[in-house]
Amino acid sequence: MFVFRLDKRSGVPPYLQLVHQVRQAVLLGYLQQGDQLPLIREVVGSLAINPNTVSKAYRQLEQEGLVTSRPGQGTFVIAAPHTVSPATYTSLRRNLERWLRSAYDAGLDDEAIDALVSATRRDLEAEGVA
Repeated sequence: MFVFRLDKRSGVPPYLQLVHQVRQAVLLGYLQQGDQLPLIREVVGSLAINPNTVSKAYRQLEQEGLVTSRPGQGTFVIAAPHTVSPATYTSLRRNLERWLRSAYDAGLDDEAIDALVSATRRDLEAEGVA
């Protein structure tokens, strides 16, 4: 079952954190078409947040066409883009983990890693790769 987490230090509103987590889970294939999101009362109980916060996140996801709400049943994923195979994601994740370990071993902190990744992405976009 899919489990939400909140980072109270992130500065990102809780409803957006929920939205981002569902988007990422769908993109990475952790959530697939037909999968049910946790019931609002379950999210409220596990995260100790206002039910309106969860409802707002689910409404936004529904407006984006990622989920649909079925009265009395719950909220279900309806759109699951699969542009990359799960095996490819697994391979890429392993490579990324190795790279991150190397970066941490070299003394980079999270801020430096984020800056390096952002700069590299911008460079690739400028080259027309991304």
